[in-house]
Amino acid sequence: MPIKIPNQLPATPILESENIFVMTEYRALHQDIRPLRLLILNLMPTKEVTETQLLRQLSNSPLQVEVEFLHTISYKSKNVDPVHLASFYTTFDQVRDQHFDGMIITGAPVENLEFEDVDYWKELCDIMEWTSHNVHSTLHICWGAQAALYYHFGIPKYPLDKKLSGVFHHKVLNTQSRLFRGFDDDFFMPHSRYTDVYEADITKVPELELLSLSDEAGVCVVKSIDNRYIFVTGHPEYDADTLAQEYERDVKKGLSIDIPKNYFPNDDSTAPPYVHWRAHGQLLYSNWLNYFVYQTTPYDISSIK
Repeated sequence: MPIKIPNQLPATPILESENIFVMTEYRALHQDIRPLRLLILNLMPTKEVTETQLLRQLSNSPLQVEVEFLHTISYKSKNVDPVHLASFYTTFDQVRDQHFDGMIITGAPVENLEFEDVDYWKELCDIMEWTSHNVHSTLHICWGAQAALYYHFGIPKYPLDKKLSGVFHHKVLNTQSRLFRGFDDDFFMPHSRYTDVYEADITKVPELELLSLSDEAGVCVVKSIDNRYIFVTGHPEYDADTLAQEYERDVKKGLSIDIPKNYFPNDDSTAPPYVHWRAHGQLLYSNWLNYFVYQTTPYDISSIK
């Protein structure tokens, strides 16, 4: 089944070239079915890249998914064509009175700032509070996960000595969790961040369940007991070359940065990266969409409270 996206979204030809079944708004209007409504708050500066990555993950499902993109109004991105935002994005004021089956809040390159010092922090808090009543299940990624853990549960973030970048080995702590259905007992996931959350802080909160850990990357996947919130500190949606592009960008900026771990063969940055996270990354998104959104969301989404 297809993923429903706006007409003329730049990600469309890329996804179609990968044999991913996408459906335009026009075609979807002629189907008598209620699609799942997903809202994506895209805080990444490279919005079109992130759009494609997330839509690729969400498309591998027998469900029809209607996606809407959200951007902040309290901060204007310097890396996105305003025409693109006007064409494909909405604002919180425009959706505030609506309900959604699921939502994704992405990461953002603001980890070295205190949460309260982020330009759009107040707006993000309003959105996160709104998800408690208007969204059935919300998936938070990287900094978005740290921000939500802090806002909803008071979990602090801690600075790392240096940037954590690479593809790391993780253990599944609860093999019975539906989020890990079809997973092996261990898996790999990319990480790219300057801050961390601690296992000890997570386990002190009875409303939270720690689902996955890495010896090198620390806390990876956490969820609320009521399944309303999912937190992933890594980037299971990353493309093969995303970490390479970030590394090249940091080097050009003159930053003291280590080569991403477990990524380039023999740590040779001129060699094509070795991809060993794609299957589990796809499965994580599919399981969230199926078991935490589709299987439990009410047919009348206006009844979400």
